[in-house]
Amino acid sequence: MPASHDTLVHQAERPSWLRARAPSAGAHEDTRALVRRHALHTVCEEAACPNIGACWSKRHATMMILGRVCTRACAFCNVATGRPAALDPHEPDRLADAVLALGLRHVVITSVDRDDLPDGGAGQFVRCIERIRAVSPGTTIEILTPDFRNKPGAIEMVADARPDVYNHNLETVPRLYAAVRPGARYYHSLRLLDRVKERHPEVFTKSGIMLGLGEERAEVLQTMDDLRAAGVDFLTIGQYLRPTPRHHPVVRYAPPEEFAGYETMARAKGFLVVSASPLTRSSFHAEDGFAELRRTRRSQHLG
Repeated sequence: MPASHDTLVHQAERPSWLRARAPSAGAHEDTRALVRRHALHTVCEEAACPNIGACWSKRHATMMILGRVCTRACAFCNVATGRPAALDPHEPDRLADAVLALGLRHVVITSVDRDDLPDGGAGQFVRCIERIRAVSPGTTIEILTPDFRNKPGAIEMVADARPDVYNHNLETVPRLYAAVRPGARYYHSLRLLDRVKERHPEVFTKSGIMLGLGEERAEVLQTMDDLRAAGVDFLTIGQYLRPTPRHHPVVRYAPPEEFAGYETMARAKGFLVVSASPLTRSSFHAEDGFAELRRTRRSQHLG
């Protein structure tokens, strides 16, 4: 049921806790120049991420492969929709060169949906992982993939490349899928995460949701339980921000204390790494969370 006009929040009413830090000129411009030089796309720019200043100032950028045009039109997403260009066979090489040039210890690779390709773009993910491992073996690799719906063998192909972290976002609770993710299916996404963990238990799995789309607290908690039942290790929870007036409206802005409460609940449910805050995004501080987990595991092993 659509929210009433009284419950929808106008963009001008965005609260103070959603103000992102302005970028520092030097490192931010260096990152931009390197991305341009290697002819790469980033989700930081294409999705209008509010954390681009903080991340690019640290020379962190989330690389977006398979072009910049998506074959789907999700109601929350700012990435362009239409007919994508042909697959670029040199993209994995350029990506690996950029990872090396940036000196990344941890890289996050995502993509648009490519329903036009027989494998949904899974093979390009594999080639990118292989090239990065070849030129920068010390870099840990986190991927954030589409659902590869109706593409036989695609999930298994990418899982078998053994990224260090396999992320696939649910984005919202199942009741809102028809309005928010009309081209996706909640239980298909859950099953994707479950299949990755079944096939390669050593690969960490990760997912994320947004608040402010009209979900209820009980639905958020149930979604957490669904993710834990699928063996998901890492969870991110952030605030939905409406990219343009054409996108799904913001129903409410959740205060920081609500995110803190969800983080406490998520850790109690068994998630190994949890990031929950108004400005949390899938790849924001991804390296920090992964490093924290490795330190914890190392200390437990030594103990």
